Amino acid sequence: QVRLVESGGGSVQAGGSLRLSCAAFGYIPSTASMGWFRQTPGAEREGVAAIRSDGSTKYADSVKGRFTISQDNAKTRMYLQMNSLKPEDTGMYYCAADYRFRALSDLLNLWYNYWGQGTQVTVSS
Repeated sequence: QVRLVESGGGSVQAGGSLRLSCAAFGYIPSTASMGWFRQTPGAEREGVAAIRSDGSTKYADSVKGRFTISQDNAKTRMYLQMNSLKPEDTGMYYCAADYRFRALSDLLNLWYNYWGQGTQVTVSS
């Protein structure tokens, strides 16, 4: 069983930065894909950024150039560096993991095996 624990959320003014962390507990295979997703009340969960085991990444258009996803070599920790934050970045951010080596085109869809509990990010104008 895999358990994912997010941290690093908080409140920040527009233009500020935050760094989210996701700690993975349990067996994560070398083929795993991992990603960050966010959700606001009344809206569907959406993909923000994801990374494959070969290091390939995919970002939502709304965060390109501002957010950077990374992970450690052991794939036990994943990070999301968020710069130039905007009020529309506000939401609950979730970490997700999937055993599969996914196609780049699929990285931001919601078909992940494991999910964390989320960490809140609030950006004020």
